[in-house]
Amino acid sequence: MKKTLIFLYGLIAYVAFLVVILYSIGFVANVVVPVAIDSAPTGDPVKSLIIDLALLGVFAVQHSVMARTGFKKWWTKIIPEPAERSTYVLLSSAALALLFYYWQPLGGQVWKVTDQAAVTLLYSIFALGWVIVFLSSFLINHFDLFGLRQVTCYLLGKPCTPLDFKVPFLYKYVRHPLYLGLILAFWATPDMTLTHLFFALATTAYIFVGIQFEERDLVKMLPGYQSYRDRVPMIIPWMSK
Repeated sequence: MKKTLIFLYGLIAYVAFLVVILYSIGFVANVVVPVAIDSAPTGDPVKSLIIDLALLGVFAVQHSVMARTGFKKWWTKIIPEPAERSTYVLLSSAALALLFYYWQPLGGQVWKVTDQAAVTLLYSIFALGWVIVFLSSFLINHFDLFGLRQVTCYLLGKPCTPLDFKVPFLYKYVRHPLYLGLILAFWATPDMTLTHLFFALATTAYIFVGIQFEERDLVKMLPGYQSYRDRVPMIIPWMSK
């Protein structure tokens, strides 16, 4: 019964992730969702900015702290180890859902592209960014990244051994193609408002800070990662160190 419950818990966490990530695409693209990144401002700009900073801060702290090795060692004394990744995914999804629900648009205009060819190009880059995000996750084992592999192994009574360090396709050109995809998706827009600019700047800064902590753990965990880090650019392909 315990194995089945943990598997169902992991499945629920994965479905929550899918719902939130699909919502985030609509949120950034300003389509379908009720409150998007560039919805009409409804409150005082200063108060709205403070709220948005707090929401981004909640996600950043949760996403970074729970990913650290030291936290995981402590956390798995409280929750079953097979459910650790699923819990991380579920709480990350909850933090993002909180951000989307309470997001306060700021309005303002930075640039507005009207040339149809340029608009098409920018939306194509936006779509490419999300394709890179999903492709990157599958290249390194999508279901391990989002906790399903761990709960499935536990359900079947199989050891969930760590994945071998490998460098498939996009990872031969940049160490973090998933983050590259997010940056493309956040910045490629024909209608850049102050709200969108603030969101893009804040999330990009968080990505680069988060990479430092993530790679510190990876160097300790994976024997070949330091050599990989020395020879492959972080985000921009073909950019020498």
